[in-house]
Amino acid sequence: MKIGLIGCGRMGSALIGGIAKSNITPPGNIIVHDPNTESVETLVNNIGASPAENNTDLSSKSDTILLAVKPQYVNSILEEIASVITPNHLVISIAAGVTINKMEACCPEGTRIIRAMPNTPAMIGYGATGIAAGQNATSDDLGIARKMMQSVGIVVETTEPQLDAVTGLSGSGPAYVYTMIKALANQAEKEGLERDDALQLATHTVMGAAHMLEQTAKSPQDLIDQVTSPGGTTLAGLAVLAELEFENTVAQCVHTATERSRKIATES
Repeated sequence: MKIGLIGCGRMGSALIGGIAKSNITPPGNIIVHDPNTESVETLVNNIGASPAENNTDLSSKSDTILLAVKPQYVNSILEEIASVITPNHLVISIAAGVTINKMEACCPEGTRIIRAMPNTPAMIGYGATGIAAGQNATSDDLGIARKMMQSVGIVVETTEPQLDAVTGLSGSGPAYVYTMIKALANQAEKEGLERDDALQLATHTVMGAAHMLEQTAKSPQDLIDQVTSPGGTTLAGLAVLAELEFENTVAQCVHTATERSRKIATES
């Protein structure tokens, strides 16, 4: 399989780097192109990818095309490469808000398209990605997309409308978590801890809690109950979260981001 990457920014480079390490295809079968020649050279030197002269050249040499560009460039790039896209091509786009229908309209009839929604932790191999298939994509195509995205984290298969919820949850979610870590560390510093110590403790508290949830068969509520005792410090802190409707606030964050994703899809 020959994989072509259009767009060698941070996310595209992270994805193709993960793909190269996972041995999905030999590095020599990875072809890359970006107007930024420096980012192309980095991938050529780091993973042994082959540079393409342009997007059309890349597409003609690839079986699977990974579009890792900003949403506003997707349609023009697809129109640019349409003349060389064949039924043998699989197109995977990670552009937010650009629907499969809109991409299909720019491609030859029958083009196999899959949308993927990774998040920024994919850049360090801890991503959470949702994938959704277009009407022409096959189960084998989904398998390819899954393997590619699993090279940088976990993958869930969804319908395309559900990708908006993926965006609101895991796409935007890292920023919610960073906000919580910041708040934890800021207050701990006010309570007397050194800044670096507070940030390290807050970061590893969140990491440890996430790993506990992942590695046990317990629900979030089970683990809350496990760390809470009558009259203890945790119960006192949780009472404040309940009073301030913390869970409802987080839920509203996810809902609002999901609605924004839906709106962007209608605007693009």
